[in-house]
Amino acid sequence: MSTAELGLPVDVPSTALFTDRYELTMLQAALRSGAAHRRSVFEAFTRRLPEGRRYGVVAGTGRVLDAVENFRFDAPVLDFLRREQVVDDDTLEWLAGYRFTGDIWGYPEGEVYFPGSPILRVEGTFAEAVVLETVVLSILNHDSAIAAAASRMAVAAGGRPLLEMGARRTHELAAVAASRAAYVGGFRTSSNLAAGFRYGIPTVGTSAHAFTLLHDTERDAFTAQVDSLGRGTTLLVDTYDVATAVRAAVEIAGPELGAVRIDSGDLLLLAHRVRQQLDDLGAKNTKIVVTSDLDEYAIASLAAAPVDSYGVGTTLVTGSGHPTCSMVYKLVARAGADGGPLVPVAKKSMGGKTSVGGRKWAARRVDEDGVAAAEVVGSGPIPAELADRQLLVPLVRGGDIIGREPLETARLRHIEARASLPLSATQLSRGEPVLPTEVL
Repeated sequence: MSTAELGLPVDVPSTALFTDRYELTMLQAALRSGAAHRRSVFEAFTRRLPEGRRYGVVAGTGRVLDAVENFRFDAPVLDFLRREQVVDDDTLEWLAGYRFTGDIWGYPEGEVYFPGSPILRVEGTFAEAVVLETVVLSILNHDSAIAAAASRMAVAAGGRPLLEMGARRTHELAAVAASRAAYVGGFRTSSNLAAGFRYGIPTVGTSAHAFTLLHDTERDAFTAQVDSLGRGTTLLVDTYDVATAVRAAVEIAGPELGAVRIDSGDLLLLAHRVRQQLDDLGAKNTKIVVTSDLDEYAIASLAAAPVDSYGVGTTLVTGSGHPTCSMVYKLVARAGADGGPLVPVAKKSMGGKTSVGGRKWAARRVDEDGVAAAEVVGSGPIPAELADRQLLVPLVRGGDIIGREPLETARLRHIEARASLPLSATQLSRGEPVLPTEVL
């Protein structure tokens, strides 16, 4: 079942109130001046990557499409706006009939991006496009930050499975979005059942320390879990003494024990000791899962350890130190008062907040070996050699959603996009973006 079939993924009347007040006051003034109906182009992009990051990851595109589709000013929302005197009656009347009827193009979900990449391009009247700013940015900034952290962790894990388990470390609704973004970035499973229900992400989980502490002895707890969940379950072995717990686990479940989980202590040392102990006890196929405040650096430090999978929570759902991508949503072109062709527009200011005007395309240049060499962004004719390497794809046409795709498609796309980058993109050390952005 798709998200669209499930309806809104959050308990609110509509996504229309995921809006800053000034978007509606601008709308009112533009309606009054007559400029609201000018054809306009907005673009979402970032001027820089988070410090030290080599590439960004586009995530949240599917959720943006859901939000646009559900952007409706229904009676309760209009009553609120009227009661709070946010806008006048003429604007309320216009909002009552709001439906986005324009076009949206964007980088497909899972693709990588760089400073200046036009990640999303929204085309329509000024009125219908400007009100989408906040909801678009809140989704893309959050989800792309999580996906970028997930991608770095997937690189550090070197193919070992990653479990997302951050629901208790963030807002309950953000946790579901974070699980989705982490899956795009390379995680295989989640502990979050809402994410499994809404997005089809595989879910896993067995027991916490509370289950062991509930029972009179650790052996009683292990016996109860194996009797209920089978020998293939994962037993948590660090409540008391790890060596004693591992011995009891194998005695109770036998060599068919699925896995043991270590959640504290010196993970590198314990992983080696537990692996040796499991092998000595004949449980050579029993896997080792480690958790405990992991990030990409901790995961990388365990590369030589006999660890089979990692569970990550806090650092993942907070973007591993970078909870936003600093994306902005700017008007880059609009028609004149008498209609006619689009006119490029751009902000000019001090402090690095300038932007480049014009409706843009983007393409990725590759070298003779097929490795990405540059992100090329332009607003004029597309060079012939880049015509078949364009990055933006149609997502909405004439108000109709045409860009929905299975989440698995975005996940696989990211693996391919990351693999196409220079090898230095996978370095965890701080550095500049791995590709330069060329503006034509």
